[in-house]
Amino acid sequence: MLATYTYLFLAVLLETFGSSCLQASQQFTRFWPSVGVLVGFGGAFWFFALVLRVLPLGITYALWSGIGIILISVSGRLLFGQRLDLAAVLGLTLIICGILVINLFSNSTTH
Repeated sequence: MLATYTYLFLAVLLETFGSSCLQASQQFTRFWPSVGVLVGFGGAFWFFALVLRVLPLGITYALWSGIGIILISVSGRLLFGQRLDLAAVLGLTLIICGILVINLFSNSTTH
């Protein structure tokens, strides 16, 4: 199961990288960030497919989305100077709570 969650985390990291490159590519007008989009999203979907061998789609996608939203928010702040207001921070906190509830209390994470 550790390998599955490692693959999920790698998928999220690659998706965050791809999304950050998408912003940096300036609508695919910059070559290397555009290549980063393809590499990031291609790798993300590869690892996502590996995770789906073990975890159900709904749970996997909820975790992918929640963790990805948090990481891309951090990336937006650090790389592009995008700020979050109080409502956004509260929303992200609720997402973190949802991820914890799924992982700590749900039996849906196993087949």
